[in-house]
Formats: sequence, C-alpha cells, structure tokens
Amino acid sequence: MSEPAAPRVVLIVDDIPDNLALLHDALDEAGYAVLVATDGASALTRAARQQPDVILLDALMPGMDGFEVARRLKADFGTAHIPIVFMTGLTETEHVVAAFDAGGIDYVTKPIRPPEVLARIAAHMQGARQMSLARNALDASGQATVAVHLPSGNVVWQTPLARRLLTDFLATDGERAPQALLHWLASAATARSEGQTALPLSLAVGERRLTFSLHEHTPDGEWLLGLREESDRASIDALMPAFGLTAREAEVLYWVSKGKTNRDVGDILGLSPRTVHKHLEHIFAKLGVETRTAAATQAINKLRANGD
Repeated sequence: MSEPAAPRVVLIVDDIPDNLALLHDALDEAGYAVLVATDGASALTRAARQQPDVILLDALMPGMDGFEVARRLKADFGTAHIPIVFMTGLTETEHVVAAFDAGGIDYVTKPIRPPEVLARIAAHMQGARQMSLARNALDASGQATVAVHLPSGNVVWQTPLARRLLTDFLATDGERAPQALLHWLASAATARSEGQTALPLSLAVGERRLTFSLHEHTPDGEWLLGLREESDRASIDALMPAFGLTAREAEVLYWVSKGKTNRDVGDILGLSPRTVHKHLEHIFAKLGVETRTAAATQAINKLRANGD
C-alpha cells in the first residue's frame, strides 16, 4: 500500500484575526495544512523554516508591509521559489503593479471570498508542485540547470551540479546571477522573443570552459539555463579512439575543428606549419576525407554526439 501524499501547505500572513480565521477554516476544510503569521518578521521566519507550497500575503500590515515581505522572500534563495498570492483592498493599477514587482504571482481583493482564494491557490499549487517535481528530477539525473528570474537577476533554483559550476567559474554566492550572465541572458531572451536563435554564452577559466544555453521560459518569469563544462583536453581525448588517431593527430584535428590555421595550430602545439600539414595528411587518410573542412565537420559532429 502506498503512503498517503504529504499535505499541501499554505502560509497565511495577515494582521487581522477575522481574516485569519476565515481563511484558516476554508483552507483546512479543503484539505490544506495551514500556517499562520501575523507580521512580516514572523512570516519570513516561518517561510524559511517550514517551506510552504504557497503564501497568502496581506499587502498592508503595520511595520513591514507585504510588499517588503515579498521582496525579502524573493531575495532569499531558500524561499524565492515559493509562489506569493497577495491579498489587498487596493485595486488601483499602481498597487497591483507594485504587488507583481515585489514578486507576487497573483492577487485577490478584499473582502476575501474563500471560493476565489481556493481556486487561485489550487491553480498555483499545481504549478508549484510540477516545478518541484521537475527540479527533483533534474537533481536526481545530475543535470546542470539553473533558473534565473528577470529582471531581478535572482537565482530562483539550481541543481547541485549547476551550483558547483557557478561557484568554480564565477565565484558566485548562488543567490544572484553574475552581471556577465545577466547581460547575456537579457540579450538571449530578447532574441528568443523575436524568433531568433539565442547563441550560447561561453566563459573560459584556464583550459576549462563553461557554456550556458537558453532552455525554457516559465510562466513565473524565470528562464531555465543549461550549463555544460567543456575542456580542450576532454575533447581531444574523445577524438583519439573515435578515429584511431595518435595523441598529436587528435590535437591537430581538434584545433582545426575550431577554425585554426596551420600556423595557429603550430603556435598552440609548438610545431612548424609543415609538421602540422603532415599530421593533417595522416588525419585525412584515417577519416577518408580530402579537405580540412570535411575533417573538421566529422570532428565537430563526433564531439556534439558525445555532448562535448
């Protein structure tokens, strides 16, 4: 017999006891586990400690208002992924915009109507659960994936491998995307929205390279990025058995596939252009081709197939 699913958790943040009681009863009856906070500070503490699936947040509270609470939740890597639904009596456009700018995903107006609140929560709960399952699947498969929110630049979530790569290459704290990555992401997102191809970003540290590719755009304004570590050595090692090349021939073929001239390859490997040419003759024979373009194409296709 399978174990029952864990209850879905909603955190209500409101300083009015009547509102808390009304919402608590409605959510409890609908099968949710309910948490309560009556001020901004306790809301931040409960959200960080108990990780609710959705937060119902009053916009106007004494002291720290809901807008500031939302901004702090979204700035914290541990709570940035939690959907926030604002509760407000303020329906003017500027206040609605402020709610979304602060990180809200939706809003309901006061006086509170429980059926409407339940419908909104159910919709966002489903999205949150699906995203959680996707994150868990990526974590388990060892993928390097990161989600970045634009325009805030916050890293909403990342797999363990992505976190390690970002730390190694960019010395980031993992909570905010580095400026170089944000500049590229903004350009890539614009290109994608205009139906153009978003070119990847490649960052080099010594002989290692980290390549970012644009994947999907979520309804929450997050961009999913794929990360792949590349190194010249790994690619060269992959070419040797693939084509029966010597170590030196594999090095020559690799750099030719990168568009390097014979003189360039000679400078990189400490060889004369004539020696490079001799190696190319052997490479052409082993690959069954007659031109450097054909040889380079075979090398590129093989490395792509290997994921290098």
